[in-house]
Amino acid sequence: MLSFDDCNAVRLRRDPRYDGRFFTAVKTTGIYCRPVCPAKQPLTRNVVYYPTAAAAEASGFRPCLRCRPETAPFCPAWNGTRSTVARAVKLINDGALDDASVVTLATRLGISSRHLARLFERHVGATPQQLAKTLRVQRAKRLLDGGEHTMTDIAFQAGFGSLRRFNAAFAELYGRSPSSLRSSKHA
Repeated sequence: MLSFDDCNAVRLRRDPRYDGRFFTAVKTTGIYCRPVCPAKQPLTRNVVYYPTAAAAEASGFRPCLRCRPETAPFCPAWNGTRSTVARAVKLINDGALDDASVVTLATRLGISSRHLARLFERHVGATPQQLAKTLRVQRAKRLLDGGEHTMTDIAFQAGFGSLRRFNAAFAELYGRSPSSLRSSKHA
C-alpha cells in the first residue's frame, strides 16, 4: 500500500496508472471511489485510503455509482464476462459436464444456462457441450495413443457416459471408430 501522501497526489492527478491499486473513501459521504473518478475532488482531510474495495466496504463505505470501484482493474468484474467464461472452461476441463448438465454448471457460476450459452457463443464460438465433447475426445485420443487400455476403460476415463457415446463422438469427428485409429497407429 502506498503512503497517504502518495495516494493523495495520485488522486489529485487522477493518474490512471494507479487505477485499482488503492481506493479513496470519503468520510463525509460514506462513498469510496477509484483514483480516476471524475467526481468533484473531496477535501484531503475527509479522505481515507484502502488497498482493496473489500477493505473499504468492510469499513462501512459503499461504492461510487459513477466510477464503479468494484470493477476496477485487477478485479474479476473488470474482466466482465470473460471471467465467467474462463471459470466455466476450467470447470468443464475438470469434468463438470461429464456427470452434470449445463444447467448445473450455470447454477454453479451464478447465471442462467441461456446466458451461459450466449457467453460461450460470443467468447468461445461453441456451446459448453461442444467444448466438453472436444475435450473428452482429446483425452480419449491421448489414451488411445498410449495403447494400454481397453476401449471401455478409455471411454470412461475420458469422461464419456457410455461406450456408445464414445464411439459416436469418434465417428462424428474422425469418420471412423476409435479402434481403427488405434490399429492404424500401430500398423
